[in-house]
Amino acid sequence: MILAFYRPERRIVPFALRQFRDGLVVEHNLKSRFDKKMEMYIGDVFNIHKPVLVTITSGNAGSAVYVDGAFFKRAQSYAVSNQDLTGRLIVGNAASTTYSWPGQLKGIAVYDRELSAAEVSQSFLDWTKSRQLDSVRSEDLVARYLFDEGDGNVVHNRADPATDLLIPERFFVLNEQFLERPWDEFRPTWGYWKDIAVNIVGFVPLGFFFCAYFSQLRRVEHSMALTIALGFAVSLTIEVLQAFLPTRDSGMTDLFTNTLGTATGVMMFRHGVIQTVLAAIGLRAEKSRIPVVSG
Repeated sequence: MILAFYRPERRIVPFALRQFRDGLVVEHNLKSRFDKKMEMYIGDVFNIHKPVLVTITSGNAGSAVYVDGAFFKRAQSYAVSNQDLTGRLIVGNAASTTYSWPGQLKGIAVYDRELSAAEVSQSFLDWTKSRQLDSVRSEDLVARYLFDEGDGNVVHNRADPATDLLIPERFFVLNEQFLERPWDEFRPTWGYWKDIAVNIVGFVPLGFFFCAYFSQLRRVEHSMALTIALGFAVSLTIEVLQAFLPTRDSGMTDLFTNTLGTATGVMMFRHGVIQTVLAAIGLRAEKSRIPVVSG
């Protein structure tokens, strides 16, 4: 996440910019955090060898994206108003999760009207050469951050000192989630499903070995249920502790997947093939306690 406007009273992000691979994603969500976000993807924007100036304008004809002063892409059905650029401005991370951006931000400017193509082109020259206030009328400038102070914890807004940016002494997430709900955590991405698989597989050994251990204790009954409950308790402890770590996320999805992984390990231990192997080394479970699944 490069930057985001966040409204804490409604817990929504009406406007945000983030990087995906070498492209820029413009997110727009005005009504509710439960609504599907509108996204516009602009590929081939970021180059690791040189800075790039991205300008986004929006009006009655939709939104247009300019890269280094030149027109790049237009989306007629995608419109952003100045009301979307309100709330708390967060730079370099998301509002409610760790989604930090590793790039370098050279400057941000916000205007209260749509810029023309000629103004965008001239603004690019102003930014790259003089780095002074550009040719757009100063009364149209809402915010301009140059990130050139070099000292202190304040990034000054050259247009309005009332909205300076503050650099925190330590990294933290502004609205850290505690046991975030699965439908809020869901992301239709390969990384999301990879994390699901890792969380399930990671708890399979716990379910397998603790079920094997409990089944050998004559005073322990219901070893399967006890093992699954243990897996749930371990996962819950981890998720609660992660709520206090700024670089980790606390969510219920991991709680469910870890418990599923524990149950999978228990079922593996019960399987007839596994029991046959364990019997050969003298660790077969008590038949009166552990039903064996054949297959």
